[in-house]
Amino acid sequence: MGQEYNHLSLYERQVIYRMHHLQLGNSIRKIAQFLNRSHSTISREIKRHLRTSFGDMYYCQVAHDEYKWNLSNKKRKEALKSNETRDYVEAKLKIGWTPELISGRLKQEVNIPNTNYESIYQFIYKQRPDLIEYLARGHKRRRKKYPTRKYKTKVLDKTSILERPDDINNRNSFGHWEGDTVESGGKKGGLNVMIERKSRLVRISKISSKYSDETQRVIEKKLSEFDPEFVKSITFDNGTENAKHKEIAKTLGADIYFCQPYHSWEKGAVEQVNGLIRRFYPKKTDFKKVHYKAIQKVENLLNNRPRKCLNFKTPNEVYNEINGALET
Repeated sequence: MGQEYNHLSLYERQVIYRMHHLQLGNSIRKIAQFLNRSHSTISREIKRHLRTSFGDMYYCQVAHDEYKWNLSNKKRKEALKSNETRDYVEAKLKIGWTPELISGRLKQEVNIPNTNYESIYQFIYKQRPDLIEYLARGHKRRRKKYPTRKYKTKVLDKTSILERPDDINNRNSFGHWEGDTVESGGKKGGLNVMIERKSRLVRISKISSKYSDETQRVIEKKLSEFDPEFVKSITFDNGTENAKHKEIAKTLGADIYFCQPYHSWEKGAVEQVNGLIRRFYPKKTDFKKVHYKAIQKVENLLNNRPRKCLNFKTPNEVYNEINGALET
C-alpha cells in the first residue's frame, strides 16, 4: 500500500517562498529534499500559483488561501440527486425557509436524502432560477466567494523587499524601521506605528486619516527626531497610505522597501507590536476619542517593556546604549 499523501501546509508554502525567492540558488529538488517531498509536488505547486506583481512570483499566503477555498468548494459540489430532496427544498423555500435551515432540517428527515446549503444554492442558481425570488436576498447572480484581496495600484515605483540587503534582513545593524497603520473604528484615521527592527523602539502617532499626506507628515515628524544614522531604511506594506514613500525617502535620507502583496508577516516586528497595542485598544476603537497623551502612555509602556529578543532589556535601554555610541 502506498504512503498516504498529505497536502502542503502553510509552513511548507512559506519555506518554498523563502528558499525559492529569498535564498537564491536553491533548486526545486533541494527544496523538495528539505521538506521531504517529491520534487514534482514542489514544481507543480510553484507553477500553479505564479503571480506577476513583481515578475513571476510565488506568493505562499495566496497559494494557501486558494488551496483552502478549492478544498471547501470541492466538498460542496454535491448535487441534489433525488426528486424527494428537490421537492422538499422547493416546498420549504416557498414558505420562507433559508437554504441553511433546509439543510439543517433535512439531517433530521429519515426518508429524504440530505444535502448541504451550498448545494441548495447551486441547485437554485444553476437549475431553478425561478426560485431565486424566495431567497432572503434574491440576487440575480451569486456573489463570488473566491478570495480576491487586491491592492490598489496607487503606490508606484516601489522597491521590493526582495532587494533588501541581508544586513537588514538579519538585523545586523540599527536604523532600519518598519511602518504600519492601526485602523480606527469606521476606518477613519487611526494610529501610525513605527518600530526599529533591532532595538524594537516604538513610535506611535495619531493620524486623522489614512491619506498618504497625513502618513508622510507623522512619519517625517517622528523619525526626524533621531540622528540620521538611526534612520537608514523603512519597510512598508502596499497600503495606499504609503504612496508618498519617495518624499519620505528624500526628507529622511532613507531607503524604502515594500513587502510582497499578501505578505504582511514580512514586517513581523510591527505586526507583533500592533497586537500589543490592540490589548489597550481593541478593534473598532474610535481613536478620535482617545487623547494623544493616552497614546503616548502606551508608547512609553511598550518602550519600557523587557523583550526576550533583547536579553530582557527594554527598547529604551538598548536605544540609550546606541545613542550614547552615536554621540561619541
